[in-house]
This record gives sequence, structure tokens and C-alpha cells, in this order.
Amino acid sequence: MQFITANGIQYLQASREALGNYVGCSGGDLVFVTNPSYAVNIIAKSFDLKAGDEILTTNIEYGACDKTWAYYCKKAGAKYVRQNIQFPLTTKEEFVEQFFKGLTSKTKLVFISHITSATGLRLPVEEICAIAKQKGLMTFVDGAHAPGQIPLNLSSLSADIYTGACHKWMMTPKGSFFLYVKKEYQHLFDPLIVSWGYDSAFPSHSMFLDYHQMQGTRDFSAFLTIPTAIEFMQQNDWQNVAKECRDLVKANALRFCKLLNAEPITPINDDFLVQLYSIEIKSQEPEKLHQLLLEKYNIQIPVMRQGDKVFIRYSIQAFNTQEDLDKLANALEDIGTLS
Repeated sequence: MQFITANGIQYLQASREALGNYVGCSGGDLVFVTNPSYAVNIIAKSFDLKAGDEILTTNIEYGACDKTWAYYCKKAGAKYVRQNIQFPLTTKEEFVEQFFKGLTSKTKLVFISHITSATGLRLPVEEICAIAKQKGLMTFVDGAHAPGQIPLNLSSLSADIYTGACHKWMMTPKGSFFLYVKKEYQHLFDPLIVSWGYDSAFPSHSMFLDYHQMQGTRDFSAFLTIPTAIEFMQQNDWQNVAKECRDLVKANALRFCKLLNAEPITPINDDFLVQLYSIEIKSQEPEKLHQLLLEKYNIQIPVMRQGDKVFIRYSIQAFNTQEDLDKLANALEDIGTLS
């Protein structure tokens, strides 16, 4: 007995094809997952790590992904190299130079965010993937924040593996994420759950799809909203909407740096900034600041630890306005006065 009807398989195929067209790859090279941790675990668990091998990343990656790689590296006797990135950055070239200082003869994989979470930066993954390819390294890009914020073409990016969210900037329901793997590498990665797709009674053309799609009973309705979300963005000129959001982000960046007595961690330009902006703050209890902003000022905003630093990050989507940022500025001024 299969976990999914024939119509269900057709619906999933339609969603994959729509998403593939949107992110610039074949729909057959995508599988749906529920979150980035799930996607990273698929790759990390099956990645052929040996004792002494190294995974090269930065020290500004998403914490759950760091934990996943640290776990599997420790299990294999490998090393998860979190290359330190010094702020402020001045150019993309400087970032690339800093990053590859962590490269050694033992490096087997580059793992890097397209757009970081805590620091809100667009990283030069195009350049990094190109250099890694020249050096014969496999690349895995965590693009959780990229789809919907920036144009994405996986066929030209040169990333071997890519994971991204539809439930963030593409505005689908929570729980719709995808994992892309180049066709030549798909056989390397087992599903986290072995189920109906293994030795399937009704195999498709792709073992990759069978293994990772047919995993027993689960709610895949969030995945089926993706074509409608893409259609909505196309009908509403979303590239221009995203540009207006970026402009609002940049127009307010120095204002918040001055307010919080902080130096910008990068230049205020399109090389590093999209629809997020993070400012380093001096706070010993960022969780309390988050709750204060929520409970007293009705403002929901991330206040995040990143190593020994703390960042507050505003995010601008189509529904946000200058008034929202003014409200945040007034609240932070009030809190500063009280403290």
C-alpha cells in the first residue's frame, strides 16, 4: 500500500516543476523537506567523512546547521572548520580571501550560507562555488533566506547541493523547504527515513525522488502551495517589490547604527545587503530584550547571539513600511533612555 495517491504524486510533481522553473533547475533534481535542519542532516549523515577530513564553513552560519555538522564530524573523527570572518568587511573579494584561509589539503566540502541568519548578509557564494569547483571541492549552499529575496539560478550557480525555503520570503505556509542535489551526486545521499520509496513496487524514473519523497504518511499540503505563491509573485512584479524593500533596508541602516552606537559590519550596498539588516548591540541578556520589545512595544524582531556577539535584525517584506521602522527606532530609544 502506498502512502500517497496517484493524484498526490502528480500534485507534488507539478509543485517541483514550478519550483524548478523558479530557481533555475530541473524539478527532478529537487525534493521537498520541512526545514533546513532536515536537509542538512540528509547530506551530513550520508557524506563520506573519514578521520582527519575537514568541512570548511564560516563562523556566522545558522546554529542548527553548525550543530549538525559538528555532530557528524565528531562521529567520524573529522573537523568542522568555522573560519573566522572579521568585521567590518569592505568588499566581496575581502570576504572570499578571508574564507579560503581556512582551506587545507584535508578539506572535502565547502558549506556556506547564501544569506546569513544572524548577520543578515548576502555572501558571495557565486565566487566561492566557482573557486571551490576549480579546486575539486564539493559545495553545499544553505539558501534558507534566498528564494524570494534574490533571483536564483541553480544551473549557473555551480553549487553541487543547495537547500532553500519557500516558507520565508516566498510566503508559502511553514514547513515547505527544498533540497537540490546535482544529478551526478544524488546516489550518494540516503533518505533519513527508509520507507516505501526503497525497492518501490512502482518506481519512478528517479531513485532520488522515490527515496526522499515516499516516506510514509505525512502532510505535504504546504508543498502544494508553491505554484500559487510563484504565480502571485509574478503577477505582482516581485522583483520590483524586493528592490523597494532593499531600498528601505539601506535607507535606514545608518540610522539604526547611529542609534545603537554601532559600526556597520559591511558597506551599505547591494553586494552584501538584501531585505535584512543586522546591527551589533551590547547586550548581556538578548533574550530579555527580545521579550521586552514583544511584550511592551508589540514588536517581534530577532535578537540573536552569534558566537560572542549579539545582533538585532530587522526584516523588510512587502507589507512593511517606514512607519514600522520608525516604531522600532522609537522603542529602542525609549529602552535606551530607561536603561
